[in-house]
Amino acid sequence: MNVRVLYFASLRARTGQRQEEISLPEGATVGELKRELAVLHAELAPALGSALVSVNREYASAGEPLTDGDEVGVFPPVSGGAGQTLLRITEEALDLNALLASLMSPTTGAACVFSGVVRGRTERGLPKETSHLEYEAYPVMAEEKMAEVAEEIRVRWPEVDGIAIVQRVGRLMPGTPTVLIACSGSHRDSGVFEAARYGIDRLKEIVPIWKKEVGPEGEAWVEGHFDPSTPEARSSAAARADESARADSSRAASPESSPSPRRT
Repeated sequence: MNVRVLYFASLRARTGQRQEEISLPEGATVGELKRELAVLHAELAPALGSALVSVNREYASAGEPLTDGDEVGVFPPVSGGAGQTLLRITEEALDLNALLASLMSPTTGAACVFSGVVRGRTERGLPKETSHLEYEAYPVMAEEKMAEVAEEIRVRWPEVDGIAIVQRVGRLMPGTPTVLIACSGSHRDSGVFEAARYGIDRLKEIVPIWKKEVGPEGEAWVEGHFDPSTPEARSSAAARADESARADSSRAASPESSPSPRRT
């Protein structure tokens, strides 16, 4: 039988590819697949012990059997240090209380949430009525790009603990929340305000999500202007890479960070 294996984050970097077809004996398990991957890709072997596996987008244990045509995701534990990182594309209604609860820890003292909402009227010269919006996403790529945004936030604001980026898709009526960006930390000065603003700006820039405005005057897809091939985009990406490298270097040079001043 054949299964399609998808690699993410550091495991994708180790293999140099996003996906591949793997042939296995009938009835092979997730654990046997991991052993086969270690043989096929020696560079993967050190990471497979802690790697997580999903089968058809559901987490799977080592003993779970595979079937022909399964889509198997192989990825490291979700990034974010001691904090929680929640990234999701969903058709379900957004629950702010549940989202905040998922980011809480005993050290949490502040959380900042941005919520986008469907407008019923848009002022662009003459008033424009909106009956509803239709959101569409490229889900797998969108969640990968959301992970990039979360990592950028952690590099820029290392005191931010929890990060959530959740986008709703489908048909949404005026007054409906469309996206939630939430950042939590030990204190309001940990960067949660700035990080949430950065998160929505970057989501609008690089995450493949589109919306169609529908109203009495007709309908139209709303498109952005981001072009990854422009010098501006390349220089911005390079700046973020340099900032990440500096942060990594600083952490390596100071393995034991100094305690922060006590806040009240």
